[in-house]
Amino acid sequence: MSQHLAGFRRQPQRATRALILAGTLAVAALLPAAANAQLLGYASAPQPEFPSDNVMVTPDQPALSDDGDGGPSNNVLPERLRRAVVNIDTREAPGTVIIDTGNTALYYVLGRGQAIRYGVGVGREGFTWAGTQTISRKAEWPDWHPPAEMIARQPYLPRFMAGGPGNPLGARAMYLGSSEYRIHGTNDPTTIGKFVSSGCIRLTNEDVSDLFSRVDVGTRVVVLPKNAAHLEARAASSPGAAAVAVRTAAPVRSSGREAMNVSASSIY
Repeated sequence: MSQHLAGFRRQPQRATRALILAGTLAVAALLPAAANAQLLGYASAPQPEFPSDNVMVTPDQPALSDDGDGGPSNNVLPERLRRAVVNIDTREAPGTVIIDTGNTALYYVLGRGQAIRYGVGVGREGFTWAGTQTISRKAEWPDWHPPAEMIARQPYLPRFMAGGPGNPLGARAMYLGSSEYRIHGTNDPTTIGKFVSSGCIRLTNEDVSDLFSRVDVGTRVVVLPKNAAHLEARAASSPGAAAVAVRTAAPVRSSGREAMNVSASSIY
């Protein structure tokens, strides 16, 4: 009788061990399937980012910051990058634009030894250039078609971007002759005062709108070599100079068109 009772006790134990073994095998079978699902793309993949170009800062150049309203504050811009009327020695006629590449400054010549100075971002190492051009076209909130040479270097770039706050050309663009170069705005004001672009000249959206309102198609643009002697700019003290410097163009408003936000420092 006791032998029969022991046999009955062993049968539930065997059944329990069999159930545990079956469950273990089922879990093991599911693990490779989950791994294969990830390999097949069922799991969300991280989004690629635009790699940043090397950004070279001018010597002793403090970083810029945003004022929280979408543009830089004059209170945080270094003095030499703030828009101001200055005295300069130049033989260029009034209305001429002079770009002092090595000093990351752009001057709009007023005449009588004065000019409006703007801080700019210029070409990075290997992408600076010099010469004379004329403004061949002006555009507000321009669309962006990356040049073929830029796409060859950075094939991940979009082939077209509609104008708008996220567009790397910013609020205004002035095209230089038949070249690929432009004077334009930027959605990244921290690049002002740096050697960062592929040859284009960039200003804050506020400053490029001011310059845009002063120049015309046909305006002469003189780009000085990076290693040329800097233009000596001295603070102007003539009456009305401050008023000219702070004059603003029409408010920089959105184009009303949505555009993918691409960091300017990543592509230009």
